[in-house]
Order: sequence, then structure tokens, then C-alpha cells
Amino acid sequence: MTQNLTIREANNNENKIIAQHFSQLWRDNNVSKDCIQTNCLEMTDEFIENARKELQFKAFIAEIDRAIIGSTSCQRFAGLYPIVLTPQHRLYGYIWNVYVEPEFRDRGIGKKLTQTACEYLKSIGCTQAILHASPYGKPLYEKLGFVASNEMRLDL
Repeated sequence: MTQNLTIREANNNENKIIAQHFSQLWRDNNVSKDCIQTNCLEMTDEFIENARKELQFKAFIAEIDRAIIGSTSCQRFAGLYPIVLTPQHRLYGYIWNVYVEPEFRDRGIGKKLTQTACEYLKSIGCTQAILHASPYGKPLYEKLGFVASNEMRLDL
């Protein structure tokens, strides 16, 4: 673990940092800059504002000596189809944008951010946490107990 690491809730003024981390996450996963919309920062900021109002969104910041070096976001999962099951049976929380600056990776910071997001989702009644893992993050999530689901894909 890194000395002087603090994990705290992000405030509304830090939406732009969250958006920058989200954009960089895609770049770190070999998505060409040409494939990322030019207004991605504004789009992410708008998404966050709506998710705060409607989906109990929260973001968490990782800091070392007051310098922001990572973040994650989480919220109630809005669903891909009508949610007809009771929340006691299934209320998913979704974790997205687990990001740590490259020079601070492999120090347990992503793990701590993910655990903090899971604790928050549990506190709002979520029965499961879901996320989409990058190849780099997959081993971390497996160590935390995440398992592959039955999602299937077909490239069109």
C-alpha cells in the first residue's frame, strides 16, 4: 500500500477530473483518440450530473499528499431492459472508470477504490456490483471476488 493514500468522496467540482480519467482510461486500453468523441469531457460531465440526480451516483478520489492520482465512479445500474424484479432480489450497482495514474499503479490503489465503490453500493441496497474489466484490471477484480457473468457478445 502507498504511504499517505487517502480515498475520499469526490465533490461536484471534480467532475472534470472524473471525465478526464474516463477519457484516459479508454486511451490506456488502446482506443485511438480518433474513436473518442471530441466532446467526451462535456458528455461525461453531463452524464455524471444526471446520474447524481437519478441513480445515486458517487465518485471517489484517490490522493497522495493532496495530489489526485486516481478515481472511480459508481451508481445504481439503470438497466438495459425494464426492471421487473424486486430490489430485494436484484438491485445492481455499476462500477465504472476505475482509473489510477500510470506511475501509481500496482500499489493497491485500484483495489482500494473498487472496495470503496462496493461499500457504497452495498450501503444503498445494491445486491450485486457489476463492472466491465479491462485486460489489465481483470486479475485485480478476480482477486476481489468478481466472477465472469453470462454476458455474450457478437461483433457486427
